[in-house]
Amino acid sequence: MKGAAVAELFRPVLGAEAPITVRGYDGSVSAPARGGSVATVDVQSETALAYLAQSPNTLGLARAYVSGHLDVDGDLYTALTAMSELTISDVAPRTLAEMALRLAPIRLRHRRLGPPPEEHRQSGLMHSKSRDADAIAHHYDVSNRFYELVLGPSMAYTCAAYPEETSSLEEAQYTKHALVADKLALKPGMRLLDVGCGWGQMSMHAAEHHGVQALGVTLSRDQALWAQKEVARRGLSDLVEIRHGDYRDVAETEFDAVASIGLTEHIGRAQLKHYFSFLYSKLRAGGRLLNHCITRPDAHHRAHADPFIDRYVFPDGELLPIGHLVSRMNGAGFEIRHEENLREHYSKTLKAWTANLEAHWDECVAEAGEGRSRVWKLYMPACAVGFDLNNIQLHQVLGVKLDDQGRSGFPLRPAY
Repeated sequence: MKGAAVAELFRPVLGAEAPITVRGYDGSVSAPARGGSVATVDVQSETALAYLAQSPNTLGLARAYVSGHLDVDGDLYTALTAMSELTISDVAPRTLAEMALRLAPIRLRHRRLGPPPEEHRQSGLMHSKSRDADAIAHHYDVSNRFYELVLGPSMAYTCAAYPEETSSLEEAQYTKHALVADKLALKPGMRLLDVGCGWGQMSMHAAEHHGVQALGVTLSRDQALWAQKEVARRGLSDLVEIRHGDYRDVAETEFDAVASIGLTEHIGRAQLKHYFSFLYSKLRAGGRLLNHCITRPDAHHRAHADPFIDRYVFPDGELLPIGHLVSRMNGAGFEIRHEENLREHYSKTLKAWTANLEAHWDECVAEAGEGRSRVWKLYMPACAVGFDLNNIQLHQVLGVKLDDQGRSGFPLRPAY
């Protein structure tokens, strides 16, 4: 690039104090102003700068990374931690204006440059059934084999619960399902509704270990097909039904328990009242709801996902403060009996998935493509950083539908 070294042009994005080295495709290098460097950002082509010129934020950086025009030499988690407080929004307006001016010729030359094919834009009415189905298909209907490689044998794409620091991912996922079962007080003969059931592992756990009749519902066709085959393979067809469809279409009622694990993030603020009221209507008197979801730590953090997460990972995702969720759940009629934050557990879960991805990188690329695999390689450590720094949290909230006499059916001191 004439007139400016690429590395020096890129430096303001990271901040002069960030312990990151920048290496440009023109051979230029920009080291941290002081101290050592924990990683090197490689700007490998002019296209990386073009993406940044189009979207001077995390979306532009992500486009450059996903498309392979920008890479990181070093541990991504460490690099993202170092950059976590140095976002493009923190760059002084004057510096940002100067960057835009210097990048203008590149933006003009690449004016026809479109985003990588992995990027997804939603259309239609927010949280309509068709739009929600499209969002779920974008993220989940990729390759069941890809998910097997990343998630491991447990096939659970939600926060695990680590009983010990040294516990394996599989032990932690089993512990999570057992914890949910304990909170719901599952017993033989009960009926469980598992909304947003994923690959059906909670439903199968409830049937195998507690003799429960479970109905799991997922909007992902690929998830449903995989889970239906697994139910049959494990000889659980008499106890477990996995249904491909929208939870809002479930007609059955009088369930003893409802598990909502990782669904609420996709519901949206405007739909929460209906969501909790609908789940309340599915329960018998004395029935319990366990709601497990990612939240933001307070009302000051933004609800809508980062542009990268919204376009590449979870379209239309919206994170709300736990207080707001508890209020909505209570407002729908539930008495709140227990709540806990598992934020540290989700960081460990994401790091375990990242290790699986790295260990099976070539297979993952063969299954889902390099671009999709790079989305995961970036988003999982980025989210782990978010949990570690308390930018996002993971909460389980347990509620009960009281009977006509106001009885909850809870023991005086539950074991969990």
